[in-house]
Amino acid sequence: MQQRSYLPELVAHRGNAVDFPENTLPALRSALEAGIPWIEIDVHLSADGVPFVIHDVRLDRTTGSRGDLRQLSAADLASVDAGEPRRFGDRFAGTALPRLTDFAGLLAGHPDSGAFIELKRASLAHHGRAHCLDRVHAALAGLLARCVTLSFDAEVVALARARAAGPVGWVIDRFDDASLAQLAALRPDFVFYDFLKAPPDDTPLPAGPWRWAVYEVEDAGRALREARRGAALVETMAPLRLRAELESLRDGPR
Repeated sequence: MQQRSYLPELVAHRGNAVDFPENTLPALRSALEAGIPWIEIDVHLSADGVPFVIHDVRLDRTTGSRGDLRQLSAADLASVDAGEPRRFGDRFAGTALPRLTDFAGLLAGHPDSGAFIELKRASLAHHGRAHCLDRVHAALAGLLARCVTLSFDAEVVALARARAAGPVGWVIDRFDDASLAQLAALRPDFVFYDFLKAPPDDTPLPAGPWRWAVYEVEDAGRALREARRGAALVETMAPLRLRAELESLRDGPR
């Protein structure tokens, strides 16, 4: 029997999103209070440039409302119910759609935790990269040292890096030569990848001045396979359950 001494760090994808509506304060608070070291959230900007925590640019999937968030003002969005009625019914009715400043206030009370703030491409295209960075970084004032600006959009990652406003992360879409060359030029602090698009499990991840983070992981076996080939962080929507599974294997057989 071999002993396992290394476990990857967990990232709560949209908070504890298996038990609470994703990207809401209850989901984020649950993960932080449970001691999950990292949170990942998604950000879009309203019509008047206020950053909100939500994955989809359209409200339909996770709220009881309709419409494109980019076309609605912050005042319009104040009445949106983000309780995910399609998944939870009325269990979380009345849950507010959080502003990024709401999350910043929550994170400030957990000084040992960090956050990945993903700037979504739809808002970047609509509002412009520089404007999005301005508004997001303003909302995170005082917390930027432990908030990673993250995006699929390499240009906004490079812009954030040039501003030296905290660490940056890139989500790599493919592992082809062009993407790996872009990674080498970008040199982010973190690289997120989809294990379904990665090379075979026994292939080490390319080394560099970055830390690898894998998403969307649902079971301990996959988490450990990715850790063995170089993933330092594992992102999951079920962080509490996955942590329990990993800890049960800490001293168990491989």
